[in-house]
Amino acid sequence: MNANSPLTNVPRTAINPWLIAPLVALAAFMEVLDIAIANVSLRHIAGSLAASPEEATWILTAYLVTNAIALPVAGWMSEYFGRTRFFMACIFGFTVASMACGMATSLEMLIVFRALQGLAGGALQPVSQAILADAFPLEKRAMAFSVYGIAVVAAPAIGPTLGGWITDEYSWHWIFLINVPIGILLMVLIRRYVPDEPPKLERGRVDYFAFGLIALGLGSLQWVLDRGQHEDWFDSYEIILLSWVVVIALGMYIYRSLNQSAPIVDLKLYRSRNYAIGNVMMFILGVVLFGSTAMLPLFMQSLMDYTATDAGLVLSPGGLAIMFMMPVVGKLASHFDARALITVGLLVTAAALWNMGNLSLDASHETFTYARIWQMVGMSFLFIPINMLAYVGLPPTSNNQASSMLSLMRNLGGGVGISLLITFLARFGENNRAFLASNTSLVDPEWQAKLSEMTKIVGDPQRAMAILDHRLLQQAELLAYLEGFRILAFLFLILVPMVWWLKPFALHAEQNALPAH
Repeated sequence: MNANSPLTNVPRTAINPWLIAPLVALAAFMEVLDIAIANVSLRHIAGSLAASPEEATWILTAYLVTNAIALPVAGWMSEYFGRTRFFMACIFGFTVASMACGMATSLEMLIVFRALQGLAGGALQPVSQAILADAFPLEKRAMAFSVYGIAVVAAPAIGPTLGGWITDEYSWHWIFLINVPIGILLMVLIRRYVPDEPPKLERGRVDYFAFGLIALGLGSLQWVLDRGQHEDWFDSYEIILLSWVVVIALGMYIYRSLNQSAPIVDLKLYRSRNYAIGNVMMFILGVVLFGSTAMLPLFMQSLMDYTATDAGLVLSPGGLAIMFMMPVVGKLASHFDARALITVGLLVTAAALWNMGNLSLDASHETFTYARIWQMVGMSFLFIPINMLAYVGLPPTSNNQASSMLSLMRNLGGGVGISLLITFLARFGENNRAFLASNTSLVDPEWQAKLSEMTKIVGDPQRAMAILDHRLLQQAELLAYLEGFRILAFLFLILVPMVWWLKPFALHAEQNALPAH
């Protein structure tokens, strides 16, 4: 056990780390689930609150913007207020905000409470991971991270299905109210079983200007990612202005932090090769995980007329697969080179995504389900080994800061992946349609035969033409989706050489100090 662990002040026999692991993992699960669970309920929320579907998307934007602000500062806040106390305060805030969301009577109220929910919940992921990193000795850390991995990777997979079921069977209010009893239970148990950690930073020394730069830069970045496609990206003055805000605010913070001995977000951690590469990998993992989770339901709903619930049922078995595989990978990570496990995960997931790039409109529900399971089995080999290797070379005192940035990278990757893929689908679909239309001639014998055949079926030449045009549009969009899946596969393939730049994880060796260069 680390000398700086919060458990060192409590007798070892008094605390079983395996009582701590499911508690902090459940807190992270609750927060990650709320990112995905509301997506499928937007239409119901809009109808209930007399808002348009476009206005209802601000419910997601408000949460994501404040969540992005909270993530990187969670490590500093833990050290300033005391980690367990700060953790419980975040759970309390998240629970109260969830109750307020469930009781909201107008869209404006819901947006405000969702912003508060995202602000309070943003710290739950990184603080959970930091507690686990300190609570377990090195040789057991892989299994501990497997519990955490189940929470943060399975939640996006089952969120749409759970959200759709709760909304259909009860009402959209319960997708928020369900957090209340869970939050209360967590506060009671965490107070009982998770030891307190005293503050590490001197009170009164708060760099409010740095806080402002982080909030302005990351909040604007999340806004750009979430609203970019809707505003047509850089054809919008709003997006251009906010992009400049991102560059200036984050640039000023980077310069300021590198000249401080104790910055809010310690960028000097990136001097560690493993930590820097781990952050890149976590970013790409976020791109692929969240991007594919967004694309697959859209594929089925827009091209194959699946309902939201049916599309969610395709994703859920993948979530179950990763929940089963995480403990297996945790056990393997205790006996095999973590770099080999990452390589296996990248190759298996890339193969699964490439297979998705060969799907057709005739694919069955089972075909989609097995493709998703294949993908998630591969993803299960990534999360634990990447986290293990990212901490190699970092002093134990940096666990709070390190976990904050790893969580931020995964979430930012998700935001970037969803935004760019949705934009790609829209624009590549239009290009495909123009290309297919340019190669279709009304005097072409094959086209004439198709039109004649369809006219005989529907009895109206104009209706037959409309049906064929719709099929052309479907084929254009299908090609865009298939290319999108192949791009995700390629992203994982180019990571494979990078894996072997990582220093291996020595199970029975102490962690090294942070390199000076």
